[in-house]
Amino acid sequence: MKVRLPQGMSQGPQNMQSMLKQAQKMQEDMQAKQAELEAQEYEVAAGGGVVNVKINGKKEILSVKLSPEIVDPDDIETLEDLIVAGVNEAIKKVEAVSAEEMGKITGNLNMPGLF
Repeated sequence: MKVRLPQGMSQGPQNMQSMLKQAQKMQEDMQAKQAELEAQEYEVAAGGGVVNVKINGKKEILSVKLSPEIVDPDDIETLEDLIVAGVNEAIKKVEAVSAEEMGKITGNLNMPGLF
């Protein structure tokens, strides 16, 4: 029985070595991009701009700013909900930018756990 190898696979070790070099380059590019993304800062507004959250690429909250009109001692729940919404939106933004940038490097290959 003959086995057909995909085109380019017949060169054996040379092709494997080339693939390994490409994978190593991709890994290096991903590590550099991850460091770059972690250093970035993002600002997100929630509740029509009454809550502003600043977050970095490591998903660490750097600051939360509240508009004075949203601070109502009789309605703490709304303020809490707006802060949660702002933080969640900030995290989504970091994840979306990271996925987009890493997708450029990996060619949108699905590689769970890499970033």
